[in-house]
Amino acid sequence: MVNDGFDKFKGSDDYVTSEPLRNAVNVTVALGRPLLVRGEPGTGKTLLAHSIAKGLNKKLIVWNIKSTTKAQEGLYVYDTVQRLNDSRFGDKDISDIRQYIKLGKLGQAFAFKEQVVLLIDEVDKADLEFPNDLLNELDEMSFYIPETNETIEANHRPIVIITSNAEKELPDAFLRRCIFHYIEFPDPQLMEEIVRVHFPNIRDNLLRQALATFYSLRRIDDFRKKPSTSELIDWIRVLIASGTPDEEIPTEIPFAGTLLKKETDYAYFMNTYMKKRQTTKTIDTYDTPR
Repeated sequence: MVNDGFDKFKGSDDYVTSEPLRNAVNVTVALGRPLLVRGEPGTGKTLLAHSIAKGLNKKLIVWNIKSTTKAQEGLYVYDTVQRLNDSRFGDKDISDIRQYIKLGKLGQAFAFKEQVVLLIDEVDKADLEFPNDLLNELDEMSFYIPETNETIEANHRPIVIITSNAEKELPDAFLRRCIFHYIEFPDPQLMEEIVRVHFPNIRDNLLRQALATFYSLRRIDDFRKKPSTSELIDWIRVLIASGTPDEEIPTEIPFAGTLLKKETDYAYFMNTYMKKRQTTKTIDTYDTPR
C-alpha cells in the first residue's frame, strides 16, 4: 500500500468551514482514520465531503446508506442472476467468475489508482451491525473475495467521511476507530459568510433582515423541525427573485413555507406566532453582523 502524504485542507470556495472542522479534517487525513461527522440536518455534513474532494483535488465516491444496506454491498456483489441468465440464454463463457464480480463503493475506493474521498452518508440508517461489519475492512484496507480467491488491497488509503444524524447509537468499537466532530449550527457571523458565498451581491439590509428573522424562528422551541441553512438559502433566493421589500421580511415573513417543512410547525407559525406578533406589534431582533 502506498503511504500517502499529508494534505492540508483549507476548505473550498463554495463551502465555509470553521477552524475546528478544518482541524478535524486535517487530523483525519494525517492519521488515516475515518471522520465521523454529526450535526443537525442542514449543517452541511454531506457537503463537507464534496468540499474536501474539491479542496484537495480528489475524486469523490458516495455511498448512500439505506435501511436495507448491508456492509457486504460496499465491498462487492456477485451477480449470480446474470451468470445464470448467461448460462441459459447466452453464448458467453461463464467460467470466468470475475466478470460477474462488481465492486461496491468501498471496493471502488480501494481499487482506484489515486487516493479518493469516500463519503459513507447517514450510516445510522442501516441496522446496528452495519458499522461493526466494516471494522476489519476499514482497519486493514483490504477484503477477500472467496468466489475468485483474491484479496483486494487499497492502492491508497481513502479519506473516509461518515455522516450520522444521531438516529441510533453507534457501537463503541466503531467509534474508537473514528475521529469525531460535531458541526455546531452556524452563528450569525458564520452564517453571513455562508450566505455571501451563495449570494455575493446581496444587499446588506436584506441580509440583516433575513438573518434576524431566521434566527428568531429558530428560537421557537415548539417547532418540531427548526429551519436549517439549506432552507435559509432557498428562502433568500425566493426573497430576491420576488423583489420583496426589505421592511416586509421581519413583519410579514413572506414565503414561510420555504422555511417550515412540518405541517404542525406551519400551523403554529400562522395561528400562534404571527397572531402574537400582530397583537404585540413587536419585531424579534437578533445580534446579526453589521
